[in-house]
Amino acid sequence: MYKYKRIILSLSLVHGFAPKALSVARALRAEGGEIIAVHVCEAPHESVKSFLDKDATDHAFQEAKKNLSDKFRDADDVETVVLSGHASRTLVDYAERAEADLVIVGSHMPGLSDYFLGSTASRVVRHASCDVHVLRHPDL
Repeated sequence: MYKYKRIILSLSLVHGFAPKALSVARALRAEGGEIIAVHVCEAPHESVKSFLDKDATDHAFQEAKKNLSDKFRDADDVETVVLSGHASRTLVDYAERAEADLVIVGSHMPGLSDYFLGSTASRVVRHASCDVHVLRHPDL
């Protein structure tokens, strides 16, 4: 089985599949390899943004950092990173900058809207310059 040196583990903090994803990442990691758990905080839609002050968005970002750190508190082999931006674009750009050779991303079972709009996972699959492993999760 091929092993990867730098794995990006993309996580939504809303869904609880981190143990499964971490298990897959560890199984695919090369000896001495890295796992970086990443969550992307998307900016609020423009129509909502005008009602929020900077403190509220900063607080949400800090809460996301805390939640991601807490999720991996007992995993000393995982680095955590929280980014801001459009989920798929930011993830693909970060994976390239980090020179990742694998991105692990979760995906719900696609619905009709995904065929027209596309999910984060499908955008990552189409645009990432490295391998992408998609984990199906029935609760997503």
